Amino acid sequence: MAPTLSPEQVATIKATVPVLAAYGETITRQFYKNMLAANPSLKSIFNHTHQATGHQPRALAGSLFAYASNIDDLGKLSPAVELICHKHASLYVQPDQYKIVGKHLLETMKEVLGDAATPEIMEAWGVAYWQLAEIMIGKEAGMYEETHGWTDWKDFKIVRKENESIEITSFYLEPVDASLKLPLFKPGQYISVQMFVDELEGGVWQARQYSLSDAPGKNYLRISVKREEGVEIGDSKSMTHPGYLSNILHDVKQVGDVVRVSHPFGDFFFDEKERDKDAPVALISAGVGLTCLTSILNKLAAENSTRPISWIHVARNSGTRAFKSHIDGLVASNKRIQTILFDSEPSVDEVQGQDYNIEGRLDLDKISSDVLFTKNDKAQYFVCGPTQFMLDVEAKLKSFGVVGERVKMELFGTGGVPRI
Repeated sequence: MAPTLSPEQVATIKATVPVLAAYGETITRQFYKNMLAANPSLKSIFNHTHQATGHQPRALAGSLFAYASNIDDLGKLSPAVELICHKHASLYVQPDQYKIVGKHLLETMKEVLGDAATPEIMEAWGVAYWQLAEIMIGKEAGMYEETHGWTDWKDFKIVRKENESIEITSFYLEPVDASLKLPLFKPGQYISVQMFVDELEGGVWQARQYSLSDAPGKNYLRISVKREEGVEIGDSKSMTHPGYLSNILHDVKQVGDVVRVSHPFGDFFFDEKERDKDAPVALISAGVGLTCLTSILNKLAAENSTRPISWIHVARNSGTRAFKSHIDGLVASNKRIQTILFDSEPSVDEVQGQDYNIEGRLDLDKISSDVLFTKNDKAQYFVCGPTQFMLDVEAKLKSFGVVGERVKMELFGTGGVPRI
């Protein structure tokens, strides 16, 4: 067990907050460079694109700053720690890897800060690192136990590819090992999909998280992946694009091909046991953010839920909107479901009132309170889309009197949703 921070060490950590504000990203960029050079096997865990673009060093720098700022009240970091632990578990991060990270992080802090990193500061940060590491190792151990033995990557075969829009394709995945029992994941959660990328130096396994887009209880796991424009497989300039692996799925992987899959994880989900069974649910999304919400909607529809449900979505137009006919079918069979569709750039052949409801970006001011359930203090809101979209939706809901704990948001990629 790691030693506990003394009051003096807490004060020392707090005193380094301005230093982290000034040098945090310099430290984390050099840290990743040093650690991955010395431990190339870890390249399979860390996202190559996020390394190349600087997204991951920035996220880690932000995390260190937040940790130091709240070292005397770690409860404030619980949501962020929960999110990170789910990400780690989906990549099968192991306790020994925390030792490697800690070694190189502390060495890099000393390297960058030089004499300013006094023995007292380094000792305090060593204790602080292992205080957080042991919390996360414990949480992740509990998550691995809940997988009932699915504690490593499993081979899954692509058994079906289906175009959902001009940008989004669904991949139906079934385990190669027919004896593997698929878990009853919580709707809204994701899996990691791992593929070998020959184009990276020496060839490297890379993983990405994709939301499960269908209800649990099927004989397959379904992900629905957006193709990002401007990516050419094999082009070195494209390899740092955030959609590189999604384009491999679209262009290279075919029915019959095998990919590696993690157990489902994720702290964004709908849990019937935690919700008032009569409480309305509003599912609000932009673009490909609808994938995790489709899982929630399909689950509720399969159970013939009697709770009021609003499906509110914005896409550029009908060509880019996935699952339109499927959701229309759910609405036709369940009168408790209502939809409001925004088109930010309607195509010339679309008909308002038929293909979509409202032109323009998603604007909650244009939706009645009956559809938004803002007069019901039990209503739950699940929001997914670009970061700023989610923050704007949250702020607008708060202006309508919705308390923050009734709004849950998902963020794809590294880090978490910044709080207002």
